[in-house]
Amino acid sequence: MCLITFAYDHHPDFFLILAANRDEFYQRPAREAKFWEAEGMPELLAGRDLKAGGTWMGVAKTGKWGAITNYRDMKKIKENTPSRGEILPEFLTSKRSAGSYLDQHSGVAEEYNGYNLLLGDGKDLHYFSNQNMTREMIKPGIHGISNAFLNTPWPKVEQAKAKLDSLISGSFDKEDLFDLLMTEDKAPADQLPDTGLEPEWEKALSSIFISIDGYGTRCSTLLLIDREGSLSFTERRYEPGSSKTLDENNFVIPDFIS
Repeated sequence: MCLITFAYDHHPDFFLILAANRDEFYQRPAREAKFWEAEGMPELLAGRDLKAGGTWMGVAKTGKWGAITNYRDMKKIKENTPSRGEILPEFLTSKRSAGSYLDQHSGVAEEYNGYNLLLGDGKDLHYFSNQNMTREMIKPGIHGISNAFLNTPWPKVEQAKAKLDSLISGSFDKEDLFDLLMTEDKAPADQLPDTGLEPEWEKALSSIFISIDGYGTRCSTLLLIDREGSLSFTERRYEPGSSKTLDENNFVIPDFIS
């Protein structure tokens, strides 16, 4: 994912309300979200990167879920690293809790290019970044991540958090959350981050929804877990270079958290 905003243990009806966009080059092949039965992991529900074989966000019938974003620092790009997309399937199909998995994973975390990781196991929600080896338990509230650390106040992160907070303070539905993820406002020049890209690229990537030549928002995902423990997972994919819906996949897992 490239932008995630979520309300954790903050709403009277939902334990988790999460809205996320995945941005990627249009030419990079990817499969829609579905259960990974053909891969021998029938409990895993996720989209799949068909180039490296991993995923950016997924859930498992065992009550786990996870999402990952790249950490963008062009000066720290390493060559010949393992794919960050392999981390989530490894966690989601393991028998380890989020905390136990991170105990194990932290020993190899520096082998990867930069990332931010959210791991939930039905009891706790953990955040980890391999850029400063930060690890913390997420506290109740409204949070956001893009391509910097958790809750770094990039304009689109602050905008997404504010929109989510406003939406869930009243009645809302999935279309309201998708509308949030379609926001195309660009940040002013004096508020752009400096991640090593040219200013025109920083500006192009500063909106919640991105559509530029060859690169942009490929899909949006909503993840809701209600107070009864049931999960709703909705993925909407877009035609390359457009906000027009290509397809949408909806899944419900009753008693996701027992």
